[in-house]
Amino acid sequence: MARNIQSLERAAAMLRLLAGGERRLGLSDIASSLGLAKGTAHGILRTLQQEGFVEQDDASGRYQLGAELLRLGTTYLDVHELRARALVWTDDLARSSGESVYLGVLHQQGVLIVHHVFRPDDSRQVLEIGAMQPLHSTALGKVLSAYDPVAHSEALEADRKAFTDRTTCDWADFEHILDLTRARGYAADVEETWEGVASVAAPIHNRRRMPVGAVGITGAVERMCRDGELRPELVAAVRDCARAVSRDLGAGRF
Repeated sequence: MARNIQSLERAAAMLRLLAGGERRLGLSDIASSLGLAKGTAHGILRTLQQEGFVEQDDASGRYQLGAELLRLGTTYLDVHELRARALVWTDDLARSSGESVYLGVLHQQGVLIVHHVFRPDDSRQVLEIGAMQPLHSTALGKVLSAYDPVAHSEALEADRKAFTDRTTCDWADFEHILDLTRARGYAADVEETWEGVASVAAPIHNRRRMPVGAVGITGAVERMCRDGELRPELVAAVRDCARAVSRDLGAGRF
């Protein structure tokens, strides 16, 4: 059995202690509550403070939870609210389009799949929740890069690998694609990531009109495209789904 890391256990206990109190706590209070030497407690607090998980009041020297912990907690809640609000609409999109539906968010220079609805047929399929997709070649990634400044920066720093001979790797060409994505309200991926596979995706916004994710459908090129272009009725269905989820998140009409 793997052994727990004692310093991490102590840091977690310290955060729980600060979260449970109604006031700031001093070093002595924290050390005595957790049964730690003051030097040990101070070292952990200093590390947590450097990472933004703990803040120290300049006047009293007491400690409280930091803004970084709040940001992480808000991100967790945002993703779960996004998925909860999208459940019905993504099911409807899978039925109307006949294709697989993916819901993605920005995570570590890529797109994290947080919800996946199977194509509504009897074919063998693999659940891809938790999978990562690239920002520069997938429809979900292009949407996030076009609408989210953080995703845009991440795409700039990431290795834009060529997956097929259609993948756009040049930064200037990629910026042109992002301009086009913003102009028409959706992004396309026609054999840029996988041979024989096409995707279309649109952005989802929250009540502050900030991009919080993207929703899209993926399927075989022969089903998704007509005369070399994405079928307009599939594009419209994806955009309608994105707008519906955005409205449920409080974004109003787009």
